[in-house]
Amino acid sequence: MSFSIELELQKFPKHVKLKENKRAVLRPLAKTDEKDLHKLFLGIPEPERMFIKHRVTDIKIIRDWCKKIDYGRNLPIVALIGGKIVGVATLHQQLGGWKRHIGRVSVLVHPQFRGRGLATTLVEVTMDIARRSGLEKVEAEFIGEQDGAMHMFAMLGFSKLVHLEEYVKDMQAIAHDYILMGLNLKTDEEYTGVGG
Repeated sequence: MSFSIELELQKFPKHVKLKENKRAVLRPLAKTDEKDLHKLFLGIPEPERMFIKHRVTDIKIIRDWCKKIDYGRNLPIVALIGGKIVGVATLHQQLGGWKRHIGRVSVLVHPQFRGRGLATTLVEVTMDIARRSGLEKVEAEFIGEQDGAMHMFAMLGFSKLVHLEEYVKDMQAIAHDYILMGLNLKTDEEYTGVGG
């Protein structure tokens, strides 16, 4: 795990205010979160789960994620309301190779807790970590039917980079359009006007 990620992890837990005076606690995924994370995925409607890349209904997959947490490669930030995990955003990184300067962001919020700004907050926190960890760009992947999610990412400054028709298949082998959105991150120096 890189030193900058370790520094970022020290800033958690974070208490955030959402719409309707709701509050959430954000923190990195822990090894003990297996059952709560699995419950989050089970609470996602079946049509939406078809678009998740992994078989998240399989507790063995979630157990494996929780046992083998590597924050430097995949940093999941969970959101808790009332002590329950109601959302998760993950910063995925490649530690070497030609995409090592690019992170990928994914986010998922339980339907009962949508519309309160939680997904936006999770993505913003994840993007801040990416920026301070030295990443230069972040990407997000979608299938064509995820209009609401793409709109939210567009509001955060992401733009469409790639649109491939009927390029990916969901868990039922149905083809969907693939959309890649991206954002160039401003560094801390650019925010403060230092260094250029």
